[in-house]
Order: sequence, then C-alpha cells, then structure tokens
Amino acid sequence: MRFSPILLALAVSASARNVFRSGGQSLVKRDDNLKVPGESPLEFCDANRDNDLLTIDKVDLSPNPPLAGESLIITASGTVQNTIDEGAYVVIVVKYGYIQLLKTTSDLCEQLGNVDLKCPIEPGKLKITKSVDMPKMIPPGKYTVLADVYNADDEHITCLTATVNFAAGSLEGMIDL
Repeated sequence: MRFSPILLALAVSASARNVFRSGGQSLVKRDDNLKVPGESPLEFCDANRDNDLLTIDKVDLSPNPPLAGESLIITASGTVQNTIDEGAYVVIVVKYGYIQLLKTTSDLCEQLGNVDLKCPIEPGKLKITKSVDMPKMIPPGKYTVLADVYNADDEHITCLTATVNFAAGSLEGMIDL
C-alpha cells in the first residue's frame, strides 16, 4: 500500500489545551512539551528523544491547519544523527475519532521517493519541501495519525502524531439540498 506524504505530515497532525479554528477545521492541542517546532499540528510521541536518529528542528504546514480541496505545502528541517538504511520502516496508525481506520507498516525508503530522497540517508542536515493536494471532500470529524519510524535494525528514527478536526463545512458541495 502506498502512502502520500500527507499521512506523514498529519502524523503524519496536535499540541495542548487550545483549539485553533480556520476555514472550518480546528487543531486540537495537547502538550506544549511535545510540540514539534514550527507552524504545524505535529507533536512528538515521547518527551525523551535522546536516542532518536532524527532531530527535527522545524515543520511548517501552509495552510495550517490543512484545508480540504487546497494544496498543502510541507516544509521540514532536521539533522540525521546516523545513516538511515534500506529496510527502514514506518508504522502508521490512522484513527477517525476512536475508530482505528488503518494500521500498517510501510517501507520508509519507498516513501522517501515522494520527497525526492532515497536511502541511504547520510548523517547531516536535511530539508524537505513538498506540496500535496488535499482531497476536496473530507468527512467531518477528528482524525489522528501516528507515524513511528525505525531503521532496518529497529533503531528508533522518530515518532510523530497529529490530530486534525475537519468541520462539516469540509463536505461543502458534496451534498445538494
């Protein structure tokens, strides 16, 4: 199964106690200590990231929050601590409210082709920019995405999560009354 970078970007999606509204969508914030720097709903899964192979400096989404039917531009930067080799993988979980829609493991190196990268990724600074077209019709509700990423030898690369609430307006034009 092939995943678009939007899943990783929406994890590929949250940060604490505030609700930000724009264009019919809202972001649910959780814990400011876990927030990924930048303008995105992304959070780290764990406060202790000392052993992660990837240090994420910043992730920006434009627009933030993502809007149905619009292009989403993702800009991310960070530092790779150790080589990321062929065989690296990502475990992706997508939930709609409390219902798990998907849990799958995907080849990270195959997914990196979506952002013009390929394995192995050598240590050093890394910057990614990607444009993704959001679907025009997104059923309203709370979507949570988690991406837990590992190297071929099960070394932890990073783990990101995000939650985005799409309001009923995101189905605009889908139902004629």
